[in-house]
Amino acid sequence: MTRKGLWVINIVILLCLLGSVGTIYSLTSKPTNFMLSCSSELFNHGATGSESDHYLLVDLVSKDGLAQINYRYYDLEGNSVGTLAMTGKVNKVDTERQMFDVSVTTKQEYTGENGQSTPAHYEYLSYISGLNLNQSGMHSLSVQVLERDETKDYAVVLFQPSNTVCGCRLVNQ
Repeated sequence: MTRKGLWVINIVILLCLLGSVGTIYSLTSKPTNFMLSCSSELFNHGATGSESDHYLLVDLVSKDGLAQINYRYYDLEGNSVGTLAMTGKVNKVDTERQMFDVSVTTKQEYTGENGQSTPAHYEYLSYISGLNLNQSGMHSLSVQVLERDETKDYAVVLFQPSNTVCGCRLVNQ
């Protein structure tokens, strides 16, 4: 084989490698778009009886790598008692373990109407996210799908660090 032939083969191999690297990068860096609409009942562990004190609705929207998470709290009569609205970005999607890693960078808090007390879950999430945002400018949030029923567009999801398990409706985007 001539030098020119070897040079052409090397260029072809280099172009193939560059094309492969580009393809792998585009597949792994492509943001995942999804929406979860979740709900859960919150219980006061210190109270007697087993009735729930509040309801929690969590909406998580990811579009083009950006994330919006809203924790909305309601009393048993349906009155709003607080909202934590967070924004950030999706850092990693582990499809094998069905986990999403989100970095929250901003948070807004709204308390309920008429000075109603907020649930302990709200207080904890407000505290821990505020602590993380103040110390490092970022609050890490992970979302793991524990159980999924594709036929009913439903999943049981664990939110951390709030240790919240919710039933979620999956909305395809």
